[in-house]
Amino acid sequence: MRVFLAGLRKLVRRPASLVTLGLMIGLILLVFLAVGATARQIEAGGSQGDNAILLVTFPAAYELALGFVLGLGGLLALVYGAAIAGSEWSWGTLKTAVARGEGRSWYLLWTFASIALILAVGMLISYALAVIAAYVGAILAGVPTDGVRDTATLGRIPELLGRGWITLVEQAAIGFAVATVAKSQLAGIGVGIAAFIGEQFAGIFIGDVVQWFPFSAAGAATTAGTTSGGNQQLVPTLDPNTALLVVVAWLIAALVVAALVTERAEIGG
Repeated sequence: MRVFLAGLRKLVRRPASLVTLGLMIGLILLVFLAVGATARQIEAGGSQGDNAILLVTFPAAYELALGFVLGLGGLLALVYGAAIAGSEWSWGTLKTAVARGEGRSWYLLWTFASIALILAVGMLISYALAVIAAYVGAILAGVPTDGVRDTATLGRIPELLGRGWITLVEQAAIGFAVATVAKSQLAGIGVGIAAFIGEQFAGIFIGDVVQWFPFSAAGAATTAGTTSGGNQQLVPTLDPNTALLVVVAWLIAALVVAALVTERAEIGG
């Protein structure tokens, strides 16, 4: 617990934490307020314009805002996890902790636990601002806001937030594990992003296999059915409950790999 609290104090002051949250908030405000401010032009855009207007139309905006936060947040979480894990090696903080008598694996896992809590706080802040931005966008667009009080949708949000947090933690764990294996921030971020993009592309051709991969499973954990690909092609996705189990399995596997590598690594010098 002492390492966990120390990790929290360290992460709160890290530029990576502030930059990641700031980037998320900036993009949220840009997208939702831009949709509201340009609603008249968007409506003339046909079906694509109608889809954009849904971002500021309640109650659909509640879940679409969360989808936006989790979609962008997943990639940012991966980069964040890789940045923090890589810094443990490049800054020598892991070596210092081990020299103080901390267990390698326990130090690593408690450090990741602090990352998971930071992600939870960041997700809640981002989602709250996304909903507020959607409401302001609705006012700018002249869209009715009666759906804000839709109890059925509001009742689903806590569960979706919980599922979403687990998916963000899983994606952060992937970046965390890759950076730990490579002992490098840049390698962790680069390989992680390449895997993220590669998985999305591969899903078009081998969706039946890719749906079990970490990022595809993360996307399916808060949705259901199939998602549309290019040219109206349908890309298969897992059932949300199955996807959540797959996400947890990838999360555990990533942390086990990171812990084993740390136990066996040469950190002296």
